Amino acid sequence: MDKVFVALVAAVAGIATIVFISFLLSWPVYALWNSCLVGAVNGINEVSWVQAWGISLLSGFLFKTTASNTK
Repeated sequence: MDKVFVALVAAVAGIATIVFISFLLSWPVYALWNSCLVGAVNGINEVSWVQAWGISLLSGFLFKTTASNTK
């Protein structure tokens, strides 16, 4: 029972760490969108941090590099 609990806590902590890091990496999207794009393009609204996280997640899915380094 103890090993299962420790494994469960480790899994939850790992997932929480990954989500936290992904939110930190979405901060440049949030800052650039709200400071540069809103003033430059008419009709563009500011985004929240969660929306910026979604934009960076979506762009990661769409523009993932698939280059392989096989010789």
